[in-house]
Amino acid sequence: MKMSSTNHRYDLVVLDMAGTTVADGGLVEQAFRAAAESLGADPDAMVGHVRATMGESKISVFRHLFGDEERARRANTAFERAYGELVAQGRIAALPGARDTIERLGAEGRTVVLTTGFARVTQDAILDALGWRDLVGLTLCPADAGGRGRPYPDLVLAAFLRTGAVDSVRRIAVAGDTSYDMLSGVRSGAGIVAGVLTGAHGEDALRDAGATQVLASVAELPDVIARAEAS
Repeated sequence: MKMSSTNHRYDLVVLDMAGTTVADGGLVEQAFRAAAESLGADPDAMVGHVRATMGESKISVFRHLFGDEERARRANTAFERAYGELVAQGRIAALPGARDTIERLGAEGRTVVLTTGFARVTQDAILDALGWRDLVGLTLCPADAGGRGRPYPDLVLAAFLRTGAVDSVRRIAVAGDTSYDMLSGVRSGAGIVAGVLTGAHGEDALRDAGATQVLASVAELPDVIARAEAS
């Protein structure tokens, strides 16, 4: 017997920020270069790893690159400072349709959570720059989920536990622009794990990491969810 559509509702939507709902115009690489140079490192020798790990917690990236915790923390602090300065210069904007999408999802009775691999201070700077501080009820960074960011499932699971919006992880929809976003969603058990083509990784990488759908942009997500609920 077919279940009613109410049993298929995706009432928790977990959205990545940079590359998914926010356009930063390559600020991550710019801030990374500034951080590497501040520690006397060659950014050109490291930028390939930074690109490949877009979406991962930044402190984790620096731990891999620098090897020791003290240097990694210094690099992360320099990165967050540089990124924050670029944000303050107005070098960031919402992706087309992102705010309307978030507001539509909320109007449909869904709980929307914004997540990031940045530190809290940087996430808050982005939210303030966009005027998004009151757009959603919950925003999460790795420190809010025990310190582990993507590709671990912790951010999605923290959203699940903190909001109480759904009674099963299968009723979560996740959207992001990187393979790490996809891995995080798959590992959390989310029913929808949508990749978007407005950020770091292309369709093949997103599908290889487990995307259930690949969308041109996050603006397509509400209709994707509606179709999934009707099926």
